[in-house]
Amino acid sequence: MAEIRFGTDGVRGRAFEELTLGLAYRIGRAAAVELVGDVAYLGRDTRQSGPALRDALAAGLIEGGVTPIDLGIAPTPAVAWVAAQQSAIGVMISASHNPWHDNGIKLFTTAGSKLSNAEQTAIERALDSSVGDTAPAKTPDIESMQPIVGEWVDSVSATATSVLESGLRIVVDAANGAASHVVGPALANLGLDVTVIANEPNGRNINANCGSTYPETLAAVVRDIEADLGLALDGDADRLLCVDATGRVIDGDHLMAILAADMLAQGRLNDDTVVVTVMSNIGFHRAMQSQGIAVHVTPVGDRHILDALDINGWSFGGEQSGHLIFGDLAHTGDGFLSGLQLIDVMARSGRSLAELADDAMTSFPQILRNVRVGERVSDPATGIAAEIAAAEQELGADGRVLIRASGTEPVIRVMVEAAQQSTADRICDQLCQAVTDRFGH
Repeated sequence: MAEIRFGTDGVRGRAFEELTLGLAYRIGRAAAVELVGDVAYLGRDTRQSGPALRDALAAGLIEGGVTPIDLGIAPTPAVAWVAAQQSAIGVMISASHNPWHDNGIKLFTTAGSKLSNAEQTAIERALDSSVGDTAPAKTPDIESMQPIVGEWVDSVSATATSVLESGLRIVVDAANGAASHVVGPALANLGLDVTVIANEPNGRNINANCGSTYPETLAAVVRDIEADLGLALDGDADRLLCVDATGRVIDGDHLMAILAADMLAQGRLNDDTVVVTVMSNIGFHRAMQSQGIAVHVTPVGDRHILDALDINGWSFGGEQSGHLIFGDLAHTGDGFLSGLQLIDVMARSGRSLAELADDAMTSFPQILRNVRVGERVSDPATGIAAEIAAAEQELGADGRVLIRASGTEPVIRVMVEAAQQSTADRICDQLCQAVTDRFGH
């Protein structure tokens, strides 16, 4: 099996099989050598593989001359925040929204940002030169500084000016993940009526029928207790999806549309521009155009959004999947921060989430299908260019087509948007068949 590589969000794979202790050790050592910083803060989510991977990473950091400090179970945005505050390397051990048996490693610079392409390439070269090295059997001594995560909570809580005494009733789905012990109490401390679900992690239930990838559980509870809204985090709490009082899921595009409009009104939307990936719905683009907000589009992955924000000095962007990044407040996606900013809008406007979402944008029907092929293809769109051109001609200005390859497996992703659901379904069927005919086994 080929060794896993850095993708759009660090390294990720099956714990102990793809993401081995040896690889974690070598990543720690490479990070110590290639990144600036004498200290590294390590956080992890609630997967049972986390402590062993932490120890292997810490051993590698020590070997490379960097002192590891354990934050314990901590959300990804907390790790990034601590790294920036302490001018230290940040290391998060998490596979985000993946099942419990996977795990991953995300690295942050001393500015609290994800790695640049050059930094990532340097670490990969170091890994290539150390293939075969194994983690030491002895468990390293690691200093613990878990209370510092509370400072991140206080910092985020201070960004919401109108939440106190808003009277909103909220359900939080913590995905049995890294925020299980922090977000509910933090919201309650702000005077909100909070019910928390999926906050009893056991090492194997992270993201299991809960969290942002399975909002049905949250929706049912919101309806049952007649709450005003629900917040669904993912396993490492850098992503947020919501449900309104009826249990309807409000995705990242709608959240961005609500928040971008509010930031524009407050004078916080730098250059009147929002950054999204190619996955954002055409309805989002039309809604932003109607308000005079420019939309800058990047490839899939929040790292590309962060790059655009940093390079251009813009203040807001995100993904349809729920990674929302407030460039003036944080260095990475933060589900807690995103939820607070949304609640703040609701409190100031006196409007329900359903009203805000309905007014913010109207989604076009969007179909996304994965087609498994014989082997990985770098540029599938070129191979079916004629079929894509025919589809685009039929759709005209009322739809679009996106064909892209998975970065990690032999899968081609086919996405079609159209004004009518039946049209989207039919054209997606045609393009999936074209992919199979051209690239199938």
